[in-house]
Amino acid sequence: MSSFHFALLRHGVTAWNAERRIQGQSDIPLLPETVDEYRSLQLPQKWCAVPWRVSPLIRTIQTADALAIDGVSPDEHWIEMNWGDWEGKKLSDLRRDLGAQIQENEDRGWDFRPDGGESPRDVLSRVEVALASNRDGNFGVVTHKGIIRAVYAAACGWNMMGKSPDKLDWKAVHVFSWSSDDGLGIVDLNCPLLERDGTTT
Repeated sequence: MSSFHFALLRHGVTAWNAERRIQGQSDIPLLPETVDEYRSLQLPQKWCAVPWRVSPLIRTIQTADALAIDGVSPDEHWIEMNWGDWEGKKLSDLRRDLGAQIQENEDRGWDFRPDGGESPRDVLSRVEVALASNRDGNFGVVTHKGIIRAVYAAACGWNMMGKSPDKLDWKAVHVFSWSSDDGLGIVDLNCPLLERDGTTT
């Protein structure tokens, strides 16, 4: 498929999110109250009829299920960035313990790499494999913050240093384009989920 649009939605809140712990590829489920909240919500109408995929991690699968997205297929290309030895830790603690070392790492932008983990550049490379092999036309993915940030950065030309050019709502749908000629582009950001009665949240 030479060109198409795809929608990305981050999973709902887990206990580790609430505790501000780095999750990475650790398989942490949604909080029960998050599941209840998402059961009252639905996708924007135009994205209800396309195929949806999920990361293999339970938090994306639970999010899709709570939103009543039918027939999702797990795809490992969309799994969260591997944070290696930093998973389960708090960024505030890492900043305290590592001092200037962590800032120097963050200042590498696309090549930032947690100890034993992936860089955003690694993440984008595997996502681009999935995009290049897509034969479904437009589709959606329930995925992770690290994935969405990498796709967004590539689409808008952000070097992943400092603040992003746009403020992303991590509970909203973000729509991107991909073509074999032009690569990634932004179509629409911060598309809100709807209440089950069709009103915006």
